[in-house]
Amino acid sequence: MEDKMIIKGRGAQINLHNKYRSQQYEHYFIEGIDIDHEESNRTSFLSSDAKTLVHRVDSPDVGMGYSANPYQGCEHGCIYCYARNSHQYWDLSAGLDFERKIIVKENAPKLFKDFISRKSWDFQPIHLSGNTDCYQPIERSKQLTRKILEIALLKRQPISIITKNSLILRDIDILTDLAHKNLIKVFVSVTSLSEETRKKLEPRTVTASQRLKVVEELSKQGIPVGVNVAPIIPGLTDHEIPAILKQSAAHGALWANYIIVRLNGQIGDIFHNWLSVNYPDRSDKIWHAIQSCHQGNVNSSVFGQRMKGSGKISEIIRDTFRLHCLRNKLNTVPFSYAKRTESTSQAQQLSLF
Repeated sequence: MEDKMIIKGRGAQINLHNKYRSQQYEHYFIEGIDIDHEESNRTSFLSSDAKTLVHRVDSPDVGMGYSANPYQGCEHGCIYCYARNSHQYWDLSAGLDFERKIIVKENAPKLFKDFISRKSWDFQPIHLSGNTDCYQPIERSKQLTRKILEIALLKRQPISIITKNSLILRDIDILTDLAHKNLIKVFVSVTSLSEETRKKLEPRTVTASQRLKVVEELSKQGIPVGVNVAPIIPGLTDHEIPAILKQSAAHGALWANYIIVRLNGQIGDIFHNWLSVNYPDRSDKIWHAIQSCHQGNVNSSVFGQRMKGSGKISEIIRDTFRLHCLRNKLNTVPFSYAKRTESTSQAQQLSLF
């Protein structure tokens, strides 16, 4: 497919019908009779007065107990993002809408403070970006994540973060203070070291070299940091595992984790279309490699298997990842959050006056 057919700067190339809508709008004539009605490709932001922010995560294989997301939808436009499906609950599409119609939960800091101020709250770690990146570009002006971190520091609330945006360095002052109290752990997502691949896969994210600089800077400041090599796409990015782990360790990462791509819900159709546009010569090969990791499907719902896959290719990925973690001395340093004591609670209460 020619370049003129590609929507530049976007991951998804289509807007699939929202399954919760009874009606849909489509183009029927290639001549472009309806072109005046076509939506702008510019990003728009929708303010929301959310009812809740912190949610319990019941899935046993995602590594978090609670998550909080100040934004719904993500400007980064990562084609594989599992959070795309949730955009349908907002009467939007999991395709282009997900990355160009961003919902901003303006009251997120207040909701966060109210939640952790409950007498029954036992201060379990809360994960930022469990759904969408809390440091996507709109955070630069809205500063919802920064305000949440300020509250977490004041209340001594343990936090974990995963991001692929260098904007996190803006908040290194708060993160350093949280690290001194053993209340923070950060993971930086690194999917590919290839700039050509990144531009297609994650069109509005920062480069891999910038992400490694983030790892390095956080590490220098004593902020515990690891990398999330996710998702690994067999036939496209799996060959980069050794290099990513080597570079991550060299820049100060302590831990590494991985996830094999899984295309749940409408993401399968969105991803398949993206493959045909960006990799027409390899589309079938990559698609079948993904299927081989999920017993002939492109997604698995089995806990313990859906993230790591099954079959020969997934076994090769697993063994390669483990070997190079071992070679680079990753995942050897234990981490635990500071224990909350009665004296800590009393000191926090006194600090409010």
